[in-house]
Amino acid sequence: MSQEEFNAVAQRIIKARTDASATNPISADYPHFGMDDAYAIQQLVNRDRLDKGGRITGYKIGLTSEAVQQQLGVDQPDYGVLFADMERRSGELIDCAQMIAPKAEGEIGFVFKNDLDRKGLTFTEMLAEIDCFMPVVEIVDSVVRDWKINIVDTVADNASSALYLVGSRRFEPAGVDFTRLSVAIEAEGMDTLSGTGAACLGNPLNATYWLARKLVELGTPIRKGHLVLSGAMAPMVSLKPGMQVKFRFDQLGELVLNAG
Repeated sequence: MSQEEFNAVAQRIIKARTDASATNPISADYPHFGMDDAYAIQQLVNRDRLDKGGRITGYKIGLTSEAVQQQLGVDQPDYGVLFADMERRSGELIDCAQMIAPKAEGEIGFVFKNDLDRKGLTFTEMLAEIDCFMPVVEIVDSVVRDWKINIVDTVADNASSALYLVGSRRFEPAGVDFTRLSVAIEAEGMDTLSGTGAACLGNPLNATYWLARKLVELGTPIRKGHLVLSGAMAPMVSLKPGMQVKFRFDQLGELVLNAG
């Protein structure tokens, strides 16, 4: 591995995103890259975004399904960074032409009231810092042609994160069993998809705790006001222009994604 290779791959990802044009798998062209190399590339890609005026609003967690982890040959989730210009509102028109092959998934998002920067952060301490939670739709998109990715491809590409869709309602976390929260995903001409929080490392809080501790180790902790997308509760839906997809979260309301 070399810094020149990292720079070249980062520029390749940046160009693919700018042009909304797919590229060949990075993992095929650089088979010697591992997860640490992929995160180094992710940092370069995100540094470019920051240099262009981007502002970090939180993080997303991916690979929270044990089956997907086994498929990609890993034993832990991955993460990417959320930026302010990635946020969209429920009902807003989503321009698919600005993406390559977008897919959407329903998740639970947590917002924190203080920085999570303590070494040895406990699960109880993390729970005490949750300000509120909300249903969220994450729109994922891969720069790799036809989603033929492995762990290196998705990590380098900011965990394949493109946009996130929020509503206006916020909820108190006290007493909530996040394993039992459910989502039903409906669109014309498609069978309804459904799932629960249990699909996300057994509990969305488990995934969030993994991330919180990981980011403390890396010296980039979750900050006050940050939003954390805890991982998919149900299968992804491929988006096409003209689609309207409704994400019905039991007891939490509905988010509507209009694909344009």
